[in-house]
Amino acid sequence: MDLALSATLHTGFDDAVERTRTALSEQGFGILTEIDMRATLRAKLGAEMEDYLILGACNPPLAQQAVGVDRQIGLLLPCNVVVRRDPDDANTVVVDAMKPQLLVEVTGEPGLQPVAAEAAAKLQAAIDTLTEPDAGP
Repeated sequence: MDLALSATLHTGFDDAVERTRTALSEQGFGILTEIDMRATLRAKLGAEMEDYLILGACNPPLAQQAVGVDRQIGLLLPCNVVVRRDPDDANTVVVDAMKPQLLVEVTGEPGLQPVAAEAAAKLQAAIDTLTEPDAGP
């Protein structure tokens, strides 16, 4: 099962994070949570890994619609977007956004289909801007 809408960037990690934040904002998503997996694993386990940041993105009108259909959907919100350095290529950063269609598949709730479709369109638009020729340095 493919979980993500993805883009591959050849830029610095901080630039990729900033571009991702901007692209999400332009599609009406705010960042509610941020988890720095690299820092967390280092602090808690002494483990090392490549840059890996989880952004919890939320589009309030879409979240309201989804919760209106199924109150338990909050268990699957916000939409996670991962910005991660490729462990095999330090010059490559991958941005993965959770496919909103998973909300429909997990719940089996057909009423979530229009919300998932709109969220997918907005997330795909954000992901697409990351790989446009004039995006970034």
